[in-house]
Amino acid sequence: MLIRDKLYINGQWVAASCSDVFEVVNPATEEIIGRIPAAGQPDADAAVMAARNAFERWSSTSVAERAQWLEKIHVELKNRSGEMTELITDELGMPFKLTRSIQVGLPMVTLASFANHARTFPFEEQVGHSLVVKEAAGVVAAITPWNYPLHQIIAKVAPALAAGCTVVLKPSEVTPLNAFLLADIIDHVGLPAGVFNLVSGAGPIVGEHLASHEQVDLVSFTGSTRAGKRVAELASAGIKRVALELGGKSPSIILDDADLEEAVKGTVKSCFLNSGQTCSAWTRLLVPEDRYDEAARLAVNAAKKFPPGNPRDENARLGPLVSKRQHQRVTDYIRRGCQEGAILLLGGADAPAGLERGYYVQPTVFGRVTAGMTIAREEIFGPVLSIMTYGSEDEAVALANATPYGLAAGVWSADANRAMGVARRLRAGQVDINGAPYNTEAPFGGYRQSGYGREMGRFGLEEFLEIKAIQLPPRE
Repeated sequence: MLIRDKLYINGQWVAASCSDVFEVVNPATEEIIGRIPAAGQPDADAAVMAARNAFERWSSTSVAERAQWLEKIHVELKNRSGEMTELITDELGMPFKLTRSIQVGLPMVTLASFANHARTFPFEEQVGHSLVVKEAAGVVAAITPWNYPLHQIIAKVAPALAAGCTVVLKPSEVTPLNAFLLADIIDHVGLPAGVFNLVSGAGPIVGEHLASHEQVDLVSFTGSTRAGKRVAELASAGIKRVALELGGKSPSIILDDADLEEAVKGTVKSCFLNSGQTCSAWTRLLVPEDRYDEAARLAVNAAKKFPPGNPRDENARLGPLVSKRQHQRVTDYIRRGCQEGAILLLGGADAPAGLERGYYVQPTVFGRVTAGMTIAREEIFGPVLSIMTYGSEDEAVALANATPYGLAAGVWSADANRAMGVARRLRAGQVDINGAPYNTEAPFGGYRQSGYGREMGRFGLEEFLEIKAIQLPPRE
């Protein structure tokens, strides 16, 4: 049992204003593994004021100094990466090997990236007789999700600090323990008091209070579209800056000249990553009608290679879902798919054999899914693939875009020019061609109800900057 009974505010570990707690559950065993404070609005107020008081001094430090602080955090995170990997594996349920490379390895790459950007980003430029200055936006409320907990924290905190902003972090209460370990790391390296603050609490209490707080200048939120709409609504009263990274229902379009086996395998891998709990997962597989039977067979064979198992097993590829609530949500969608007429090709809502304890779901593949079905329209956030068919390339594009979301997509073709042409027509913030790898320097974010604003690379840094034009008098 890991008891974290204090919040990190103004460079100190302090008691919360109330005695309420959240219990952290290991989704593989259903055992309670930790407790954290369920903070209240007074705690959020204290954290915001600490950040406000620290802002002027922090924002006036040199970018070289801020880069050095990020590097110090990077070094200490690397030193404690083994501990962090075990912690996230136990609170999230992602298989250990994947947690080590993705949930911990990726944030370390991101930290190093933003330290470099702090040194190289053009914070000032001359435009005619004006000096254009890009300066820190102010106090940032970073509200982060449970599915990639440390990655999403670092993707907000690192560029915010590099920009000269101060931060109040509210992590998800479902997977919060990694955030407390990060605060330990930040405290250990000696980051100036008030620059980074950690307040754990419920979204409707602490998250909403931060979004509407008059001393918060910018809210960076990652989570559900429903919650994102609420954050934007609250922030609008203060005309504060908002960046939202929300849900998705991403398509993978396999064109008729693609390597079908490779494309299906890549799509299934994307769909099932982190047990399907990935906002950019390709959950809709779009194939030509005359290749449906072959694609369905290949998808089932590929999905069978993701048997659910204990995330501590080095060979595990599919861990449990994160919580009982999430398990209920996903199995309800599976039942809904069957009720609405989709063909269940693999899996289902029943517990996997031998895994009655833990929030495990069978890898599930539906065939003959049509655009009007619930599983084709709504984000499931579980290991559930929907196979859909199209008759022409234009129909494939229309089907791919027939969603309120626009976060990610995939295109598969033997013809690079053809694939590029389709990619340009897709209304999504990120499109991968033929399974191209993730790029930490490219912008990540969505269109429409997938949100607005971008994370990662210099694009992520720009989200935390305001632009000022200083008009210079003409030289005599």
